[in-house]
This record gives sequence, structure tokens and C-alpha cells, in this order.
Amino acid sequence: RPIYTASGGIKRFDLNFSDIPDVVKQTTLTAEDRNFYHEFAINIKGVIRAAYYDIFHKTAFLSGGSTITQQFVKNALLSPQKSITRKIKELILAIEIEIMYSKDEILTMYLNQVPYGSNAYGIEAASQTFFNKHAQELTLAEAATLAAMLQRPTYYSPYGTHPNERLARVNWIIDSMVSLKYIDQAEADKAKAEAKNLKFAERHDYVVAPHFAQYVKDFLVDKYGEQVVESGGLKVTTTLDLDKQAMAEEAIKTGAARRFDNINASNAALVSLDPKTGQILAMVGSRDYFDNSIDGQVNVAVAERQPGSAFKPIVYATAFKQKYNPAFTLWDVQTDFGNYIPRNYDGTFHGPVSMRKALAGSLNIPAVKTLYLTGLDNVLNQAHSMGITTLNDRNRYGLSLVLGGGEIKLLDLTTAYGVFADNGMLAPTTPILKVTKSNGKVLEEYKENKKNVLDPQIAYEISSILSDNQARSYIFGSNSALYFPDRPVAAKTGTTSEYRDAWTIG
Repeated sequence: RPIYTASGGIKRFDLNFSDIPDVVKQTTLTAEDRNFYHEFAINIKGVIRAAYYDIFHKTAFLSGGSTITQQFVKNALLSPQKSITRKIKELILAIEIEIMYSKDEILTMYLNQVPYGSNAYGIEAASQTFFNKHAQELTLAEAATLAAMLQRPTYYSPYGTHPNERLARVNWIIDSMVSLKYIDQAEADKAKAEAKNLKFAERHDYVVAPHFAQYVKDFLVDKYGEQVVESGGLKVTTTLDLDKQAMAEEAIKTGAARRFDNINASNAALVSLDPKTGQILAMVGSRDYFDNSIDGQVNVAVAERQPGSAFKPIVYATAFKQKYNPAFTLWDVQTDFGNYIPRNYDGTFHGPVSMRKALAGSLNIPAVKTLYLTGLDNVLNQAHSMGITTLNDRNRYGLSLVLGGGEIKLLDLTTAYGVFADNGMLAPTTPILKVTKSNGKVLEEYKENKKNVLDPQIAYEISSILSDNQARSYIFGSNSALYFPDRPVAAKTGTTSEYRDAWTIG
């Protein structure tokens, strides 16, 4: 059954240079090529700068590495395939275009064909698609928003899951326009205020599980490029189980209705994986995708958040790889780790406790001691081997990491727990079963690619502890929400400081 279908064909309308408002030209030049009218065809410095930021994975709000002329050639005259030959052709054609046409003519051609996403090509089609108005009617905030989308149409789409990142880029464009003398500060302040509350046109594509659908689209754009995804006619078979997706959405909906008011919560997310394959079976990124009051478009399932005590099993698993084991005794007493004195959730001390009891009861002081004994680098290495993609700036973290002092994605931590469930085997997370081009050519197809990242005995020990209802009953009681009388459930909760986030993984 389809979860996402783009309706209609390519939308494009040609405008004359005089029909394109200055605000569109100015926002576009600010975002994409500030020296367009002062340089010839190729911006060597921009290409080198873009390559540097790409190679070293730097992030910054930059105008494009390619000139507008190069972008026009790339989008209008060449195939999306990336190669040295194609790049050489792009440079040659850009020079020829600059010789044949005036700058105004090139900018007009660019603004009439550049892709904005959602099958909208050119500024007039984009204006109608996203704002239900003609390009000549666009406000500064609206024009800046469309200009912001040019760099990554899928990522910055109003129908995507990155509204905060889009707004940050819009604000950068508007602030830059002040520096470039296009507008004054008062106009900038007014436009930024408007940009926060823009009303976009209703989307016209068919979509089920919108967070997952956008996650797959982002995945494909990163792998195959914007042009292939927007115009390639791809048929994508995903891993989503629509029955489980419906159950997940209902669980979030009923849970929110039943408990949110009592605990001062506003949003929730859920991920379900098959630990043996790494396939995503269900993904709910927020309580309501269409609720702007909670930033519903943001996919909390892949947002970086602090996991609280849900990170502890990874630390204990790393310790068990060394000389420690579930029976090893730790002293749960007040301990000063050098201006850091952790406290237990219940505010008391429990004296000598086994590592099994300490993890089952989620005691904080023994957990910090376990990280200290095991070594921060060892724990981070193990976490990354189990599928955690964050926690990369090691200088940021200390002993509080075991209590959730580092940001992790829900999807990643679910993947890591899958290692415990599958006897130490990691199956890389995937949303894709098969991708086929319109001509029937298969671009990719799921193949099992598992690897052992944890001793099976240690994976069993962690699962045993997390399913030991008796071992955790001294803290949580014998009939907690984690206890299922009809089957064993290995689960762990996590709560961040000031109760900002609450996690349950199992």
C-alpha cells in the first residue's frame, strides 16, 4: 500500500525579467550568489570553500559554492549523475552561457527553472505551490523562505520535518540583506517576525505516516541527490508495516489524551524496529504532524535529545566486557567525583549493591562509578559500534554521560537496544527494501548485513537484568508499568533533568 505519492507532473511557468519582483531577485542572490553581477561564470573561491565544508563535514549558512550560471547549467542542461566528466562539462557550458547571454537573461532563466521541491520548477510555480499566489505578490518573508529552500529543497520544504532549520536559514538571508544594503533593519525585523508565522498552502500529495515518508525522502536525497528524487520517477518499497504504524499512532494519541495534562507534557514520538533486520516497522515523529503549536513537523524520533538513564545499559555492557559482571559489588554511598556529586532518584543511599541490582533499580551513583571504572572512551567506542551516530565531540562529555548527559536520537538508541535483543548482533537501521527507477532498473535492494558488536553472553546479561522485575522492585515496585505478567519484557526508562524528556526503550 502506498504511503507517499506525488500528485501531478512538473509545474513550471515562465516569467519575463521585468515580471520577477526585486525582492525575489535580491533574496535569491543573497542566498545563492552574491557576486553574480560582478564575477564571470565560475566562483573559484566558492567552489573551494564548499568543497572544504563538505570534506570536513562543517556546517554553516553559506551562499552556494556554484554560481547561478553553474546551477542553471547543472539543472537545465546536464544529467544528475555525479562525475568528473560532468563537472568539466558544467564549467565549460557555464562559460559559454555567460558569453551568449546577459546577466539579466541568465538570472531570468535560472528563476524560471530552478527546482524548489514538490514538483515546482521556477519561482512562479513555487509561489503558487507553497503560497497560493503569484510571484509578484510575494512578501519579503515569503521570498526569503523560497530562497532558503533552493539549497536543499527537500530538507527545507515547508512540508518537511526541519522547520526550525528552515527558519534559521531564512533569518540568515534577511540579516544578510541588511548587510548588503537591500533592506534596512526595520524591514528585516518585520520580515523575520512574519517568517515565524507563515501560512503555507495545503499540500497536494498523498502521504501516510508523514514523518517516516519525509525521513525516507531525506534518506534518498542524501544518497541519490535532489534532482533524481524530485524528477526521477522512483518507486520505493519501504520497511513500514502499516498495521503496526496504525497501532503506534493510536498509542501516541491515546497516551497523550490520557496522561499529558497530568505530567505537563506536550509531545511524544515512537520508533519500532525489527532487531534481527534493522528494518523500521513504525515511526511516529510527533503527537500531531499538523499541529504547529508543538512544532509537529519536527521528527522527534531523529532529533538529538538527552536520554537520561536509558543510556546506562550501554555503560554496563561495556563494563561487562572488562573484568566486571552482574554480581560485582559497588558501594552506593555519597561520593564526590571532584566537584560532581550525583544523587539517586529516590534521594537515598543503598550501601553495597550488585551491578545487576544497581542497573535494574537505575541507581545513579553506582552508574557513575561504573563509567569511571570502565573509561569514557571505551563506552563511547561501544556506543558507536552499536549504532549511536551522535556523541562525537568527546571533549564535551564527562561522568554525567551515564545519566544521559549527551544528546542521542531515539532511532539510534532503539537500534542499540536491538543489539541486546539479537544476541550482540547489529543490523544497520534501514527504511528501504527496494528502490526502482522508472525504467525498471533496481538502484538498491535490502540485503542482510549484520555484524557482531557485543559478546552474546553480555547481551544476554543486559537483557536478563532489564527483564528482572524482582531486581528492580525495590525501587519501582513489583507491579510497575514495565511489568507484563504474560511475557518477559526487557525495558529501561530514562528521565532528564527537570523532567524535560522521558524515555522508555525495550
